[in-house]
Amino acid sequence: MIHRKMLAVMIPAILSSGYATSAEIYNKDGNKVDLYGTINLKHQCSKNAADDGDKSHIRIGFKGETQISDLLSGYGQLEYSVQDNMSEKESDSGSQPHVGFAGFKFSDYGTLDYGRNYGVGHDPLAWTNTLPIGRNDSAQANNGMIGRSNDLVTYRNSNLFGLLDGFDFALQYQGKNNTNTTTKDIKTENGDGLGSSMSYTTPMGIGISAAYTTANRTHNQKSTYFGSGHDNAETWATAIKYDANNVYLATMYGETRNNAYIKNKIDNKPVEGVVDKEQKFEAVAQYQFDFGLRPSLAYIQSIGKKITHFKHKELCKYIDLGTYYKFNTNLLTYVDYKINLLEKDNFTSHAGISTDNTVGLGLIYKF
Repeated sequence: MIHRKMLAVMIPAILSSGYATSAEIYNKDGNKVDLYGTINLKHQCSKNAADDGDKSHIRIGFKGETQISDLLSGYGQLEYSVQDNMSEKESDSGSQPHVGFAGFKFSDYGTLDYGRNYGVGHDPLAWTNTLPIGRNDSAQANNGMIGRSNDLVTYRNSNLFGLLDGFDFALQYQGKNNTNTTTKDIKTENGDGLGSSMSYTTPMGIGISAAYTTANRTHNQKSTYFGSGHDNAETWATAIKYDANNVYLATMYGETRNNAYIKNKIDNKPVEGVVDKEQKFEAVAQYQFDFGLRPSLAYIQSIGKKITHFKHKELCKYIDLGTYYKFNTNLLTYVDYKINLLEKDNFTSHAGISTDNTVGLGLIYKF
């Protein structure tokens, strides 16, 4: 773990280096290390306490590569996130690794790595996850092979072994992750799982992506109120996009089985578990003006089609209006307005689902 005192030394040095996007900090004898990062200063306004106030954070990453032979090389990546909205006494609890993995690259035959990484189920979701204030409605961290997660073995191949530009595919295995009995958290547990994804993007900027994952559920997960007894968790999603001529259009549709976490109250008693079946739809439209402005419009919806006791309920539904303004390669600012379309009732209140609008303002420095 990177201690806050170490970060206090690193960050001023990084900011004074003058590099954009990433900086090569070592390159000798076939070994190379690049440094990159983002400082996101963000403030949100909302009646919902969880979405209100300072949400600033800092991310720092290292990418390394070592040449083993003409056809084989090794690589690794570490990315660390630090909350910039806490006091010094609180800061240790706001620090966490985002990704950390290492592996081998076999020329045009692909890459194979192990560690904390993005699940392949995230690949289609990433195409609509481009809103200014950010969101994790579809891809929460540590949720199996959808968001960032641990114990992942990932094989990726770009351009179909060098035969077809734009065609990528991936295969992934995840080992079992259990929490102990004193800190049981069914949201971060998973059994052994498998996943795959593919995407193809044409030279004209039209792309299609799809992914499927399946995993065993742990004993703790199968013992919950919602989704009790189901042995497997499954997800699938598909997305299409157009990214050319300063226009970005993307839409995604996906479904989950026993994989979307939910909590509520039954007879005034707190219960938790997963939705038997969830359907999600996302659409994003953005345009990049030459002078730096990038307006954004999006619609996001998630529906629980089969929820024990409640049957059919909307879990997420909003329109997002926002815009970026890019000063240069390093610096941009943004404003975002999330118009929540959910109605407040006992279900949303007990589930901790916000029904309030949110406004976000931010300044991002990238290096």
